[in-house]
Amino acid sequence: MLPRFVGRLGVADAVTIANAALGFVAIVIAFVDIALAARLILLAAIADGLDGILARRYGGTDAGPYLDSLADVASFAVAPAVLAFVVVTDGLEIGFDAVTGELLLVTAICALFVAAAVTRLGMYTAYDISGSYTEGVQTTLAATVLGAAILAGESEPWLVLAVTGAFCYLMVSRIQYPDLLARDAAIMGVVHVLAILVPDVAGRTFPYALLTLGIAYMLLSPWFYWGDRERRAEPELHGNA
Repeated sequence: MLPRFVGRLGVADAVTIANAALGFVAIVIAFVDIALAARLILLAAIADGLDGILARRYGGTDAGPYLDSLADVASFAVAPAVLAFVVVTDGLEIGFDAVTGELLLVTAICALFVAAAVTRLGMYTAYDISGSYTEGVQTTLAATVLGAAILAGESEPWLVLAVTGAFCYLMVSRIQYPDLLARDAAIMGVVHVLAILVPDVAGRTFPYALLTLGIAYMLLSPWFYWGDRERRAEPELHGNA
């Protein structure tokens, strides 16, 4: 007897499910090789964009939006929270032989990151999935910024903790972020891929470039995005959660 998903899920859904698996692998690897874990999270973000392209090319399924948000919980909620937890606890040399104030603080902020990301993903699936903008910083963007920062060598523990804490609010804020034009998404995608494949080339140029692009979009696009008129003539891009 064939599994019940045979004939019900498509190629885009397979990529979405692979995204979730990458999130789990990144969590495990984070305790051994933090840079590799960051690259896996960035790879999961590539998969998150690819599933939307495949859905438009081959057709989506009714389960697609739900699978997308469920996969994102693993890759862009739990995995980046674990990444931040490992970076901060290692950097501050926090031990696990006793419950200390520092350990509780780091755990609470990382847990709040997961809670905010799950809330944001649920709200996105319910309210934002068909619009040209979304409210709150995308979980994919938050994970990308954290991953790119680690690959760029910006791993000062208090800074990472502060950024993680800031995302806890930004992901559930009412700030409106526009969907990227296909042109802009392609440019960012190329830099994204290069940051994964060759993170150490030319003084970590590509992780720094990805980090810069991510922060620029996060800070400027709600007020100064230049593509509003052009976006009306383009198909919507899926995978903005």
